[in-house]
Amino acid sequence: MVMNNMIKTNKSLLKRIKITGTGKILKRPSGQNHFNAKDSGTQSQRKHGLVHAPSELDRKVKFLVRE
Repeated sequence: MVMNNMIKTNKSLLKRIKITGTGKILKRPSGQNHFNAKDSGTQSQRKHGLVHAPSELDRKVKFLVRE
């Protein structure tokens, strides 16, 4: 039986982020799951799309997501 020393990709993390072609890490903005009815149109529009993840997470994410 051959054992591989590769660490598995963390699939739960991979579903929550996007890695661009240049290696930038994008995530969903916080606060868009519920309680959105009270937000103004500008606030709810600002929640659409992706934002850059904090730079502290870069090394951790690249370790957990091996492609």
